[in-house]
Amino acid sequence: MNDQQLQIPGTRPRRRMRKGMYLLPSLFTGGNIFLGYFAITQALQGTVADFGHFDVAAKAIGVAVLLDGLDGRIARMTNTTSEFGKQFDSLADCVTFGVAPGVLAWLWGFHSLPAMQDAEMRTNLVRFGLVATFMFLTAGAARLARFNIQLNPQPSNPGRPGRKYFVGMPIPAGAGIIAAVVHLARGAPLGAGGWAAWWLAAMWLLLILAVAFLMVSTWRFYSFKDIDLRSRRPFRVVIFIAALIAAIYFYSNYSLFFIAMAYMLSGVLARFFYLVRRKGTTPPPPAAYPETSETR
Repeated sequence: MNDQQLQIPGTRPRRRMRKGMYLLPSLFTGGNIFLGYFAITQALQGTVADFGHFDVAAKAIGVAVLLDGLDGRIARMTNTTSEFGKQFDSLADCVTFGVAPGVLAWLWGFHSLPAMQDAEMRTNLVRFGLVATFMFLTAGAARLARFNIQLNPQPSNPGRPGRKYFVGMPIPAGAGIIAAVVHLARGAPLGAGGWAAWWLAAMWLLLILAVAFLMVSTWRFYSFKDIDLRSRRPFRVVIFIAALIAAIYFYSNYSLFFIAMAYMLSGVLARFFYLVRRKGTTPPPPAAYPETSETR
């Protein structure tokens, strides 16, 4: 018996699930997965003596951040969004912006630390780094899951009306911070810093934990989704974009680090100024509500 024979009278026939996927945005997502896998393989080959692999891994993650920003915009512009594409993109982000930067952060900042007289201290620091990078991965995965299930997320510190904000720092930005710091050092690991490596490793540990916290926070981060590339813009905007591209091309390590840290600090400062304004404003008296069972 087929489905038509089993159909209950008075009900509509069930539609078959459409198979396949949209090719164009899926190609960008597949490119993200490849770059994440490539970054992991490069990070595993990096050592204190041959640290160029760390820089290559950081660059791969940086290119993946760019592709991740393009696949969603292209899907919306071409009207090829789908539930499959949403889940496919989330799984790709977990690999490229969760596993890859976590592995890179641990190998570059903790596993490469030099030996010292107190071997137990080094062992503990390496273990703390492993826990911190695992927390980074877990926070990023939780951030992706929360983003997928929320229909209309609202940050705890609302910003300008009409602008679109992320609730918590997105995981590509968190991965971009990790990659930008590694690229700032041109891949030279913290273990090459001699006696200062221990202090740098402690600061690196705090930065990773801070990024993990910002990803699971409810603070607002600008999403850039309200920028219309098809609308007219002042000529000075074109000059600014051209200057930014030139700065990234000639001084990528400094410019990308500045952009990544500026974006992270933008969310922190937005939260800080929101708390200052809220404390300085006298709250209005509570409105009078009728005493019903729903308001008690």
